Amino acid sequence: MIYDVLIIGGGITGTLIARELSRYDLKICLLEKENDVANKTTSANSAIIHSGYDPVPGTLKAKLNVLGNKKFDILCKELCVHFNRIGSLTVATSEKQLETLKELKKRALENGVDVRILSKEEVQKLEPNISKNVVGALLAQTAGIIDPFNLCVHAMENAIDNGVKLFLNNPVIDIKKEENNYKVITPKAEFEAKIVINAAGNHADQIAKMVEDIDWHITPRKGEYYLLDHFKIGFVNHVIFPLPSEKGKGILVAPTTSGNYLVGPSSEAQNDKEDYSTDSFTLSQIKLQANEMIDNIPYNQLIRVFSGLRPSSSRHDFIIENSRKNPNFINVAGIESPGLASSPAIAEYVINNFVSKLIKLEKNPKFNPNVRPYHRFNHSLLGDEKDYIDAHKEFGKMICNCEKVSEGEILDVLSRSCPPHSVKGVKRRTRAGFGKCQGGFCEPSIVLLLAKHYHISPLEVPLNDDGSYILSNKVKDVK
Repeated sequence: MIYDVLIIGGGITGTLIARELSRYDLKICLLEKENDVANKTTSANSAIIHSGYDPVPGTLKAKLNVLGNKKFDILCKELCVHFNRIGSLTVATSEKQLETLKELKKRALENGVDVRILSKEEVQKLEPNISKNVVGALLAQTAGIIDPFNLCVHAMENAIDNGVKLFLNNPVIDIKKEENNYKVITPKAEFEAKIVINAAGNHADQIAKMVEDIDWHITPRKGEYYLLDHFKIGFVNHVIFPLPSEKGKGILVAPTTSGNYLVGPSSEAQNDKEDYSTDSFTLSQIKLQANEMIDNIPYNQLIRVFSGLRPSSSRHDFIIENSRKNPNFINVAGIESPGLASSPAIAEYVINNFVSKLIKLEKNPKFNPNVRPYHRFNHSLLGDEKDYIDAHKEFGKMICNCEKVSEGEILDVLSRSCPPHSVKGVKRRTRAGFGKCQGGFCEPSIVLLLAKHYHISPLEVPLNDDGSYILSNKVKDVK
């Protein structure tokens, strides 16, 4: 088969492009090198939908951030994803920094973002745990928090339901230009396509070099985080930022859609595109900076630390353009912050400004923008829980007591068109294993459910990537 469009990369950018393309009568496929979508940058970020006050006016970041922010209410309703517009506060801790807030307000107005500067008393009223060092803040009410992993998974699910083909565990190792199309080669297969979209995140420069020499590169920028338990509602009510710097938006303290709290990230450039380690010195520096904004952060409520890598481009802006030699090859690269907030607008921008000029777009008459509703009692998406459990007994059997995840919810995600293939895939979709015990009690049950669903031995169930097996042999077989 020759595909009309082939997308490389199953992060939030690639999956939303796939979903947007599925509105049209096209043959589309997406290649992902991991055994799940959203398995790298999309699964390890700040989960913030930025308002758009910060990017330099006139850049793609500024334009697409503001446009993308406006799309999340409808998008998340269609895809059944949790999104809350809680607003952000960028705080100042000195009179000099108050002057910087005024400059940020001017930039916000240039970008078309409504903001206002609050006094110390106004900030304290909104945030009782704010540090006494804070003398004022910039309030951006359109900022929000989201579940980025499930946004990506549900977008891919919707794309598949509308005809897109997903190929996991297919890292691209070469691309050859043929007369009328491209041959994209992976260790498993060769794929032919008329148009190729490179949305490969931290590896986008490596993919682009398979087609031609490029004048840009991607540098992974590591961000380390603390994840705290959902110990108290309202410990912070907004996303709390320091003043931005050349490294980014800085250390934030924010609630998540699941009621946890995030503290981080750091921002350090590195060469290794696969190094997700954390270190004690960096984490200690995060604490120091966070403590300047928020008093008495309860680190004794720590669940885990983790890191993510952002694909920072040498152009310091999103790179969305045709290949110079091969216009049917489209690079969508350097999608770092505010990439998540910009992603719905990036998808439309790619299709309207590039794909539509390369191929005729006719509406898909069967396109449905909605995913099948999700039943998640821990988020009260369902109106009457008792009646539903009476009719569906598996939703009354608790698998994860920490996060209140039932067997029914796990079976539900396994039955969908973009199901999990690993313990972490289940964890990210349902939050089973996300609590304080980190899967200590529920993981064996999840392994058995995966084994039963895929008709494999529990010994063959991976933790995350293919081959990352949890079990080595049956106890009775040990000599």
